[in-house]
Parts: sequence; C-alpha cells; structure tokens
Amino acid sequence: MRAFTVERYGDKAGVRAGEIPDPEVGADDVLVYIQAASINPLDRMIRDGEMKAILPYKVPFVLGNDLAGIVVEVGTAVTRFAVGDEVFARPDKNRIGTFAELIAVHQDDVAIKPTTLTMEEAASLPLVALTSWQVLVERARIRPGQKVLIHAGSGGLGTIAIQLAKELGAHVATTTSTANVDLVKRLGADVVVDYKKQAFETVLRDYDVVLDSLGGETLLKSLDVVKPGGKVISVAGPPDAALGKELGANPVIRLVMSALSFRVRRRARRRNVTYSFLFMKASGDQLRELTPLIDDGKIRPVVDTVFPFESTREALEYLEAGHAKAGKVVIKMS
Repeated sequence: MRAFTVERYGDKAGVRAGEIPDPEVGADDVLVYIQAASINPLDRMIRDGEMKAILPYKVPFVLGNDLAGIVVEVGTAVTRFAVGDEVFARPDKNRIGTFAELIAVHQDDVAIKPTTLTMEEAASLPLVALTSWQVLVERARIRPGQKVLIHAGSGGLGTIAIQLAKELGAHVATTTSTANVDLVKRLGADVVVDYKKQAFETVLRDYDVVLDSLGGETLLKSLDVVKPGGKVISVAGPPDAALGKELGANPVIRLVMSALSFRVRRRARRRNVTYSFLFMKASGDQLRELTPLIDDGKIRPVVDTVFPFESTREALEYLEAGHAKAGKVVIKMS
C-alpha cells in the first residue's frame, strides 16, 4: 500500500512517500480503507521528535492521527462492525498511521461515521472532538452557566470546543485574530477577544475553566483569569507527573515531566487554581456520544483546505507555516 512514513526524526525531508506492506489484522481489529485523513499539530511534533519521551516510535513509521474510511475486513472477534461500514476514528497512540491507504484499528477506537458528513469532514473531527470531550466533559465537568475560555477559537480544536461548550450550557469566551471574529461568533462564542487588538488577561476575569492549546506565556497568563478553585487544562503546556503515570513512563521520565511543569504548577497553587495537562485518548464510545450532536448540526466541522494524498508533505508544511485560516487541513485519497 501507499503511505507517508517518517524515515528519520527532525526535519520535513524525513517524511517520504512509498510502498509498504499492508497492515496485519488482529482478532479485534477492523481494516479500514482510508478515504480521508486530517493534519494535526501533533503530527509535526511527532515528526520532529518532540514527543519521543512519551511516544517513542521506532522509525520508519507511518504518520497520521485522524481518519475516515470504509471497513474492508474485520477480525474474528469483531462484533460492532461489518465490511462496508463507513467509519471514523483516532487510532490509539501506539497504532497511529493514517497517512496511508489502509490501517488496522482496534474496534474499541472506531465509530460509525456521522451520516450528515462527507469523508473529508468526518476525518477532520476525531482528535479534536475527543480532545474537546475529554477536557470539557470528563475533566472539567462543565455545568450550565459556567464560564469557559477557549484559546485559538478558529483553530481545529477551538472550533469544535466552542460548539461543545455551548451545547453543555457554558458561557464561552475565545481568542482569535481579526479575520476570524465573525466565524467564532457564528460557532457560538459569547465573548471574543481579538488578540491583535486586546490582551485577553486584561479583559477577562473569574472564569471557571480555560482550555489552553497554545502554551508558553498564554498558559501562564491564563492562570490570572481563572477564579479561585478554577481549572486550567492544557494540551500544549508542559506535561505533569500525572501524565507520566498515566502513560506508564519510568520514574526518571515522570520526574522530568514534573520538573518541566513546576513553574506553572507553582503559579497555579499560589492562585488556588488547578493546572493539568491532557493527552487525549482514543475512544470509539466517546465518538458515538458525539455523533448525535454532529448529525443534529449542533457540532459542525470546519475544514480549511483539502489536499490530495500525494501532497501530504505539502499539507504538513501548509499547516506548519500558519497558512490555515480556520479549522482543519485534510488530505483526501484519490
């Protein structure tokens, strides 16, 4: 099968197209003929070796973390799916590889594709939709009336998180550029901070939850807009020891993670705020929870650009260069 593999860590040229063997299908696996996949910042981080401490993939490996496609084979123990089913998924972290024609995915990580979406739209959703669910529903446990700040509201994660937070009954603020103010308002944002004109930390106060996807100074400043007892949950900030424990990392790696997040955790404690890092998990069950919201139009994907599969490297570079105006960058099989 055709695939884009990481031949070496650390640079764009390390991703190459080529022919590799078809995946082996385990008893609990479904073999999916991929129709579309989407690009995430995580793909660049993996390619560049930034995640090797917690995701030590051995080169060469196929890149890619989102898919939509058609089931072409099922394992002997598969009960949820049949050949011909249209599905979408974020494969488990140990079984990535959606920049390819085929992938074998455990049945627990797969869900039937929302009927109202194209393959390209469906492929844009799994990672960001699951991240939004795990931040807002699982960890933050958002209740109606709570105030939530979602950074980078026009990004792939932000566009979905805004819609989910509104569906949960939250009052939502977001940050974005001037060009995307109208977009995030249409998605449901109640308060929009144009970061080109205002500093969010000077105009927002007493928020219950912040979803941070930017890290750095934005993360530190976010601690100042959360009320005592509130939560700042980051997918881009320094990992914490809890993540190391969750991933089964050795004690040295867990100590390193704790050290990396020491500054932000100390600042959070001083403000009586909770800081945590979230590394999303694959879950077909959660995708099934989200599907009715998608088919009812309460959560709609935002797709920036669709590239042909042969241009996967260019799609990665397009996202990395910041050319995407809003939403996700998708690659489509020819």
